[in-house]
Amino acid sequence: MTIENSVLERYSEGAKQREESLCCPVDYDQSLLRLLPREIIEKDYGCGDPSRFVREGDTVLDLGSGSGKICYMAAQLVGDHGRVIGVDMNDDMLALARKYQPEMAEKLGSDRVRFVKGQIQDLALDIDAMDARLAEHPVSRAEEMSTFQSWLAEQRRNRPLIEDDSIDLVVSNCVLNLVKDGDKEQLIREIFRVVKPGGRVAISDIVSDEPVPDHLKNDPLLWSGCISGALQENIFLQAFVDVGFVAVDIDKWEAEPWQVVEGIEFRAVTITAVKPEGVECIDRGDTVIYRGPFKEVFDDEGHVYPRGERIAVCERSFRLLTKGPYADQFIGIRPAVPMEPKNWCAAPGTRRSPAETKGGRHSGSHTQTGCCG
Repeated sequence: MTIENSVLERYSEGAKQREESLCCPVDYDQSLLRLLPREIIEKDYGCGDPSRFVREGDTVLDLGSGSGKICYMAAQLVGDHGRVIGVDMNDDMLALARKYQPEMAEKLGSDRVRFVKGQIQDLALDIDAMDARLAEHPVSRAEEMSTFQSWLAEQRRNRPLIEDDSIDLVVSNCVLNLVKDGDKEQLIREIFRVVKPGGRVAISDIVSDEPVPDHLKNDPLLWSGCISGALQENIFLQAFVDVGFVAVDIDKWEAEPWQVVEGIEFRAVTITAVKPEGVECIDRGDTVIYRGPFKEVFDDEGHVYPRGERIAVCERSFRLLTKGPYADQFIGIRPAVPMEPKNWCAAPGTRRSPAETKGGRHSGSHTQTGCCG
């Protein structure tokens, strides 16, 4: 049995009756579960709660949406102007999630959730459209295969299942480890493709503390059980950096491993990351000061921030450092009189003279009223 078939079969069974071995203990927001049908809650399998990162108005994409639990939780948070898309490859799970769409739309006051069939490592390909094409034009000869491959390329290019730069937040709950190792890099590139510039990801998954040997990877039961397909924890983080994400961060790391197999610890983590804004580096005189406690820190784009120094940054970096995930670490200073904007990205560690920042507008300074606090 192939890895793909073992995953499909196991989760099809999990859609019919609850399988305890696929579950990690997770503390979900109970207030968001109250609206959900019991069957969706019971037949959901995950290891974290990425719904915590959903904001009002977001367009959210859930990779491997399963029973739809995270989608229906997110739908309560995005509000009337947001929407949620669940992607899954398993027909039984899709049927379970769609079964409750009318009920949930009535409870939510609008139909803001949809479920689509697709591979999470190929978010451009609409599987339902492909199946319809094959039903109408079966492939039985080499020349027909060539025509079909051309159709696939055109479909991905002009009618992608999930469009480029269209998602505010990508979430996933214990699914990336189920994808074949050879497809994991493509999977993370696809996540980067669909996220809007400035958009975010929140991924809960299982990671290992050591490399997983081949004989464990070749065990279909361990793979479909979210174990042997796990990436090593440092490699998991670096994979998001490698495709271009910044502010890659371990939000939650379970102290107790979920399972230990041959001395290798497999545990649940939740990581977050941001896609950089797709704009030029424009200097308007913005400055940041890194608070500490470390002597200096580097970001994922190679900039260095010595503790306590006034460092020149472009407008894009200023927004990321003072309003994004780094906000608690930096004091931001905008000039009292903005400079004439110019295309410029400061060399790492470029200082801004105090004379240039006097009278500027501060953010994140955490100051108290009074002379000496």
